[in-house]
Amino acid sequence: MAPQATAQQRFSFLQIAITLQTLTIFLQAVSAGLLLTSSYGETLHSVGARVMYGASMLYVLAAVLAWKPGGGSPRPVWHASGFLVLASVQVVLGIAHIPSVHLPLGVLMFGLSMLALTRR
Repeated sequence: MAPQATAQQRFSFLQIAITLQTLTIFLQAVSAGLLLTSSYGETLHSVGARVMYGASMLYVLAAVLAWKPGGGSPRPVWHASGFLVLASVQVVLGIAHIPSVHLPLGVLMFGLSMLALTRR
């Protein structure tokens, strides 16, 4: 019975990681709006980018822990890794100040994260 409890805990950790990632991306959209309208928006968006990137790395860790020791499917690892690549591209585009690609990619990332969240 202990392996089932462990598998359930890992599943919960994966759910928490995906939820955190989705929430941080949503907050990035809010801070992007503040970036355009207030003096502190740039700071909020910059800090939020670091938190979002950390949440993406946490998602990869949770997917690996759910897969390798738990014997689950490797599919979430591929999804999480792909998302980390998108987050890396998003950070580079933001630093380079290329909003014509940065904004649509952010919308895509939010949609993909919502999709991953609802699949669980």
